[in-house]
Amino acid sequence: MPEFRLPDATGEIVSSEKFSGKPLLVMFICNHCPYVKHVAAALSEFAEQYLPAGLGIVAINSNDYATHPDDSPEKMREEIAARGYRFPYLVDESQEVARAFGAACTPDFFLFDREGRLAYRGQFDSSRPGNEEPVDGSDLRAASDAVLRGEQPQLEQVPSVGCNIKWK
Repeated sequence: MPEFRLPDATGEIVSSEKFSGKPLLVMFICNHCPYVKHVAAALSEFAEQYLPAGLGIVAINSNDYATHPDDSPEKMREEIAARGYRFPYLVDESQEVARAFGAACTPDFFLFDREGRLAYRGQFDSSRPGNEEPVDGSDLRAASDAVLRGEQPQLEQVPSVGCNIKWK
């Protein structure tokens, strides 16, 4: 797993070291993307269930907020309050962390095991805006359950679909 040290939306620094020795889900999200908006409430519910189970969760916003002001730290603080996010929501202003991970879109999910090895990179579930599939997080839940048991996820890893990261 690439290391990171980023400020959250209030300026407090969060480091990947904080999650050492535990499974970690790194989500690249933003505020304005319709794909993220489609799953945002379910992401909050997912965290409510999986944080107490021992999964570390962090979200990173790597979008250029100079060109996309809805993704600014101020708007991120509003999103945290509106969605009830209990996980750190970090600002990757330089976009170096997104590049280190190879993140391509929002949402983009990277699940690492206790040793920091990538165990899952794929979709939250098969729901998309307008496709009538339920937003249940089934793919990410199955992968997270396996990693929390110390196992490798068995499911096919379907890539996430969303808005491209807004690069500088």
